[in-house]
Amino acid sequence: MTTPKIHNAVRNALNSETLFQQVVESSPSAMVMVDSDGSIVLVNTQTERVFGYPRVELIGKPVELLVPERSHNQHREYRKKFLTMPESRPMRVGRDLYGRRKDGSEFPVEIGLNLIQSGSVSFVLSAIVDITERKRHEERIRQVVESAPSSMVMVDAKGIVVLINAQTERMFGYSRDELLGKPMEILVPERFRRQHPEYRRNFYSAPQSRPMEAGHNLYGLHKNGNEFPVEIGLNPIETEDGLMVLSAIVDISARQIAKQELETALKEKTVLLNEIHHRVKNNLQVIASLLNLQASHSGLEAQKILAESQNRIKTMALIHQLLYERKDFSRTHLGYYLERLGQLLRDTYSERRREISFKTAGMRHEVYLDIGRAIPCGLLVNEIVTNAYKYAFPDGRRGEICLSLQRTNSLGAELIISDSGVGLPEGIELGNARSLGFQLIPLLVEQLQAELRLSRTAGTRFSLIFTTGDE
Repeated sequence: MTTPKIHNAVRNALNSETLFQQVVESSPSAMVMVDSDGSIVLVNTQTERVFGYPRVELIGKPVELLVPERSHNQHREYRKKFLTMPESRPMRVGRDLYGRRKDGSEFPVEIGLNLIQSGSVSFVLSAIVDITERKRHEERIRQVVESAPSSMVMVDAKGIVVLINAQTERMFGYSRDELLGKPMEILVPERFRRQHPEYRRNFYSAPQSRPMEAGHNLYGLHKNGNEFPVEIGLNPIETEDGLMVLSAIVDISARQIAKQELETALKEKTVLLNEIHHRVKNNLQVIASLLNLQASHSGLEAQKILAESQNRIKTMALIHQLLYERKDFSRTHLGYYLERLGQLLRDTYSERRREISFKTAGMRHEVYLDIGRAIPCGLLVNEIVTNAYKYAFPDGRRGEICLSLQRTNSLGAELIISDSGVGLPEGIELGNARSLGFQLIPLLVEQLQAELRLSRTAGTRFSLIFTTGDE
């Protein structure tokens, strides 16, 4: 096989510039040099690999051999224009370029052009890069962006739209051609356009993925002039053309409507619950008043029984009063409730205030119970304290009743009801006693879902351990 004759001017250049030849040969890009007529005068090993031609089949051939046939005429025009205005530059920036292999297959390329002058003879040296993998990667990204359920808009540092997806067209009402190359502000309501470039500059000064102006109400502008609320996520994207910003835009109109409807429903529910608790409290007070009226026409023993029933009703009414006052219908502050209940019991047995002191402790602890457990808790306190007033201090004996609340852990509490009285007789057992209150205690403990511990030494001490509703 004979080596093709190389143009004399090229031979002279190569003989005098061996280093240049070595650089071309070792380049990782395909290097192709052509003369002013477009004939190939020099290629490197990488050109053989990329295009599939041996060197001997390229030297002396028109460079259009490496270009798809449909582009031959255009390519000749581009080549002539370059020779009239020679400067090192990428070839046809912004257009897709393709090379053609020996087997006829095409592949996307990037081409850099450089003018080489050897005496009076001009040559063009092309650096050709196969960008098939890059194109595949870009296509995968494009498909991800295109199929995203959110509107995706990419802009450059000047705020010019360079990429959108189909959801953007649907959301804003513009076609792709109407948005590409336009300022991003076309999608922003006019009253916000003046600040928008400043927001963009701030983002570029410290680019990182984040929501746009979190905590602010943001709006998009439809082509028809209608505004709609949006959420926007910003992501910096490094590209060959510099840093871009990819915005993910979500129309939250439906969410705002649902939120407004939920808030309206919540207000209506709050008003309704408020009215229910108010009415329940009033009805219980009416029942207590009726019992009081009945007591005025009854004997002494019946009056005592009716008074105890009144206290139970007042204990339940107090819960509804607190829920009505505090507007929190899901739970009640246990310490505040027990403090108010203690005051109610003090007033009930005010005639014994001189002999029996009533104390509370730990009522400021953040312990909460829902209404379903707060009522049995209040009734338990009512029964135990009432029993202490009635039986723990006979014959005018002096002493103390104490109500104490303390935390056991982050999800638990202990309520202690103690007195310094004579103590419970050994024969009395909870649930089996003749007293109605003592019969109720085990049932109320179960409703409270508590563990009850009873001590009969040095008076009587009830300890209720339970989980709370304030996690």
